[in-house]
Amino acid sequence: MFRGILIAFLTLGAVGLGFWGYQEHREKNAVLINAENSYQRAFHDLSYQVDLLHDKIGTTLAMNSRSSLSPALAEVWRITSQAHSDVGQLPLSLLPFNKTEEFLSNTGNFSYKTAVRDLDKKPLSQKEYETLKVLYKQSGDIQGELRKTQNLVLKNNLRWMDVELALASGREKTDNTIIDGFKTVEKTVSGYDETDFGPTFTNLQKKDENFNKLEGRKISSREAAAIAKKYMNFDENARLKVTDNGNGSDYGFYSVSLKNKRSGQEASMDITKKGGYPIWFINSRAVKNQKLSLNDAGNKAAAFLKNNGFKNMEVFESSQYDNVGVFDFVTSQNNIRIYPESIKLKIALDDGSIIGLSAEDYLKTHQDRKFSSPVLSKEEARKKVNPKLKVMEERLAVIVNDLNEEVLCYELLGTLGNDSYRIFINAKTGVEEQVEKLKNAESVL
Repeated sequence: MFRGILIAFLTLGAVGLGFWGYQEHREKNAVLINAENSYQRAFHDLSYQVDLLHDKIGTTLAMNSRSSLSPALAEVWRITSQAHSDVGQLPLSLLPFNKTEEFLSNTGNFSYKTAVRDLDKKPLSQKEYETLKVLYKQSGDIQGELRKTQNLVLKNNLRWMDVELALASGREKTDNTIIDGFKTVEKTVSGYDETDFGPTFTNLQKKDENFNKLEGRKISSREAAAIAKKYMNFDENARLKVTDNGNGSDYGFYSVSLKNKRSGQEASMDITKKGGYPIWFINSRAVKNQKLSLNDAGNKAAAFLKNNGFKNMEVFESSQYDNVGVFDFVTSQNNIRIYPESIKLKIALDDGSIIGLSAEDYLKTHQDRKFSSPVLSKEEARKKVNPKLKVMEERLAVIVNDLNEEVLCYELLGTLGNDSYRIFINAKTGVEEQVEKLKNAESVL
């Protein structure tokens, strides 16, 4: 009898285990299918946007009146922005695609700056017209290469998940139709002569996008491992893996993964080779019951940044999700808030430990800045905002405007009805550069 019960119990256990495995397999497949669908959508959208870009630039060549040309150029700018977004959704982070992205940025910036000026008073110059003809040809070349890749993807039913796995494992040198297609696109763009965009041009891409201003010597993979352990506060027996990344770009970084053998806790981190700065890290542990207030956690976050060489940082936004506090810090120089230099921190509210950091924006833009005196006074800046807005506070701040230029502004915090707003007025021209509706009273001025 006991034997029969045991057999029945083991049978039920095997059935249950098999069902659990089936469920896990089905859920994993669902995730993979969703990721593949997202990649396919972004790729085909990119091909479509480049088709539109080529056609729209072509139509501008036949236009002459401002009423037609300005909207057409604004549409070119919109299309390049969408194409940028599509590229960002593809698993190409380890595949050099810098030149193609730079082409999209330069084209978008040129078209935007030309569209917003008064073309009746200052029509297109002959040089700008020649620039449009060059961009038309170049976009056509990119269109052709993307179409070839798209045809092969559809004909052979190729999967983007294979691209992601190839790039992640360093096997991109093997035969992969999609990777080869994008390398051909990049090679095509790299072969272009430097296009003269004229005096209106300012590159849309972030300056020093590849962390060119970082200070310090180049660190080894062993040093990267030591830095990761320091930030993660893992013990010496933690299982650790260091991967050398960034080949083909102007900068390099180490990806470090750690796993605590006893607790099973895992963490990941990217560290710049030059200087050993943390680009981001995440410590994926379960956060227990809250013991710290959001204010106490903010103080710990500020102390952490100071102790790790991030100076003159101040919190400007904080929020709480379950038992985790999220804090956004920016540099403050001479009481001027530098918004491009931002760092985001996640603090566990059970013990105050750092479980997440993102410092990429800070590392790309951090530098000593010299500010000219504002042309407008605070009172003049206040007059530029909606008179119905009740201004509560103001200060000077640096932001990045729509043209990706850093501009000195007056930051005005005010209320309109039951809502709060942050408005940035250019301290030199009085232009309303940006208006932001605040979710809650989370900002600290």
